[in-house]
This record gives sequence, structure tokens and C-alpha cells, in this order.
Amino acid sequence: MSQPPVRLIVGLGNPGSKYEQTRHNAGFWFVDALAARYHGTFRDESRFSSQVARVDIAGHDVWLLKPQTFMNRSGIAVRQFAGFYKIKPPQTLVAHDEIDLPPGAIRLKFSGGHGGHNGLRDIFGHFGKDFWRLRVGVGHPGRKEEVINAVLSRPSRAEAEQIEQALGDAEALIEDIVAGQFEKAMNQLHRRK
Repeated sequence: MSQPPVRLIVGLGNPGSKYEQTRHNAGFWFVDALAARYHGTFRDESRFSSQVARVDIAGHDVWLLKPQTFMNRSGIAVRQFAGFYKIKPPQTLVAHDEIDLPPGAIRLKFSGGHGGHNGLRDIFGHFGKDFWRLRVGVGHPGRKEEVINAVLSRPSRAEAEQIEQALGDAEALIEDIVAGQFEKAMNQLHRRK
């Protein structure tokens, strides 16, 4: 069954070169790849506390958003932007790092809990929870008290390659996702690992 088309793809991460290669920025990596693939250029939009790009994905006009508010305040930027353009949560895909999945795993889901992810938690407070998520596996360090250091550190070379492959698989299915063919995309993505 087809769902409403996606009008907004949000990549979660932290701004600045210090965080650029860290696991927590997997969402930024995804929207950066989409901008490159579809010839979009990010520009600073201070009124939305974000970097924004506009692309055409298979005939669909899609906004790419990278909140510059730091991860824990991502919801402010999403609310500002979506409110201005009248984009509803079900028309939104949020790409984010997921410690409960191993590097190389990637999952697409609708709604649900935040699983302790502070970026998602903040979006819930400002925008609700009924949006699509692209959960990018970055692995769990094994102990709860090590999670913050783990997500704010770089993956190993092998892990980075696995994450890059997973993001590439999702990127290859983005036209189905944007068109609202989520079940088709899920069947492909979830089969892989």
C-alpha cells in the first residue's frame, strides 16, 4: 500500500568538524550523499537553525535538512522548518544513528519509541513521533555508560565501510521511499542483514 510521499528528509548529527566523522553523524552522512546524488547544495538557513538543500528525486520535490542545533535540540529545527512549509510528520523521514543495530544493518520504520536517542526524543517533544525513521546501525559498545563516548567517536575502518555500504543500500532505494513505497523498500533493506 502506498503512503503519502516524503517531502522532508532530516539527517541527525552534530555541526562542526570535530563531530563530522563520528557515529552520531550517520544521519548527516545520509543526507550529504543524497545531496551529492541529486545535485543539491546545502546552504545555511538561520531562521530554521539548519543547513537546507532542495532536490528533485524522481519527480518529487524534497527538502534535505541538517539541524545545526546539536543533536539534543534537533526537534526545534524540525518544527521550525516543517511548520513553515506545512510538512506533516508522516511526510518526513529522519535518518539517525542506531546503537541497537550492528554496523552495516539498516532499518526503516514508522513511529515507535526513541530508544534513548536524544535527537529523536527532542523531535518527539516538538514534532510528535509519527514520522518515518531510517535507523543506521553503528553498534553498541556493550555497556550503557560507554554509549556517549562511543557515538561521539569515529567507527573503525571496517565499521565505517559497513555503515557506508548500508547507507548506499538505502540511497539506492530512496526513490521508492520518497514515493511512499515503504513496504517495498523495507523488504529490500531488511533482507540484507
